[in-house]
Amino acid sequence: MIAETDLEHCRNAIRTGSLSFYAASRVLPARVRDPALALYAFCRLADDLVDEGSEKVGAVLSLHERLDLAYAGRPRNAPADRAFAAIVEDFEMPRALPDALLEGLAWDARGDRYATLSQVRDYSARVASAVGAMMCVLMRVRDADALARACDLGVAMQLTNIARDVGEDARAGRLYLPTDWFAEARLDPECFLREPLPLDEVRRMVSRLLSEARRLYIRSEPGIAALPLDARTGIWSARLIYGAIGTEVRRAGCDSVSHRAHTGTLQKAWLMGRAGVRSVTSSVLPKQAVLHAPPLAETAFLVEATRRADRVPHRAAALLSVIADLNSHDASGTRSIGA
Repeated sequence: MIAETDLEHCRNAIRTGSLSFYAASRVLPARVRDPALALYAFCRLADDLVDEGSEKVGAVLSLHERLDLAYAGRPRNAPADRAFAAIVEDFEMPRALPDALLEGLAWDARGDRYATLSQVRDYSARVASAVGAMMCVLMRVRDADALARACDLGVAMQLTNIARDVGEDARAGRLYLPTDWFAEARLDPECFLREPLPLDEVRRMVSRLLSEARRLYIRSEPGIAALPLDARTGIWSARLIYGAIGTEVRRAGCDSVSHRAHTGTLQKAWLMGRAGVRSVTSSVLPKQAVLHAPPLAETAFLVEATRRADRVPHRAAALLSVIADLNSHDASGTRSIGA
C-alpha cells in the first residue's frame, strides 16, 4: 500500500509536470487514481532523468538498478521509488512493462532515429503503450482485447505528442518523424535540424502523423467500454484531451515548428464533461467488431506480457542489449533504430 506522504509527493509531481494527465486523473476512482499517480510520477522521473540529465547513459543504468530494487521489495529511499514498489507488489505488475518503457528511454539516450512509421510505432509502444498496459493492470484488467485497445491509445497519444513537438524536438537535436518521409519529400533531416522551418513538406508529415493517430484513437475507443465503469470517464478524458491537442495542431495549419499547441483549462473541463457522456453512452451501445481486432504488431509483446501477469523480466535481454550498446557508443551521436 502506498504511504500517504509518498502519494502526496507523486501528486505534486504530476500536478506540475503533466497537466493533461493530472486533469484526466481527477475523475478516476481513488482506487485507480492513487496508484496511477504513483505510476506516472515514476515514469515522469524516468523520462526527466534521461531527457534532461547531462549523463544519459548513467541515467539509464541508474533507472535499471532502481527497477531491480523495486521488484526486489527494497526500493531506493525516495518517494517515487517507494510508491512504485508498492504498486508492483499490490498489483503484480509484469516486469516487462517498465522494462519496455526504459528500453524506449534508452533509445532516446542513444539518439535513435526512425526510418519508417512502423519504427515510430515501435518507439511509441515502449514510451506510451507500456504505460497504458500498466494502467490496465492498475484497473485489474488483463483481457487481451482491452489491452490491445489500450496500447492503440498509447501509440495514438505518443504520435500526437510527436506531431505537437516537432519544432521543440528539432531545436533540441531530436527527430521523431520517419526519415523515409524526409527522403520522399527530398528534404535533408540534418538541414531541418540545423534550421527548423515550418516548410510545407514538414507540415504534410505532421498531418500524416496526426491521421495515423486519429486512426488509432478510433480503434482504441471500444476498449474503453471494456474497462471498469467508474474508470471510463478518466480514460475517455485522456483520449479526448490528447485528441484535442491534435485538433489544435491542425488548426495551426500543422505548423508545430513555430507554435506548440495546447488545450486550456476551460477546454479541458468541457472535454471532461464530454468524457462523462461518452462513458455512459458507450456502456449501452453494442460492442464494435474492432474491439476484437488483433493488437498492432508493435504492441503485441506488451499484451502478451500483461496477460501472463509474470514479474520475471522475460524481455531483459532486449533492454540489456541497448544498455550495453549505450556503454560502447558515444551517447551524443545519432543512430538509426536497429543500426
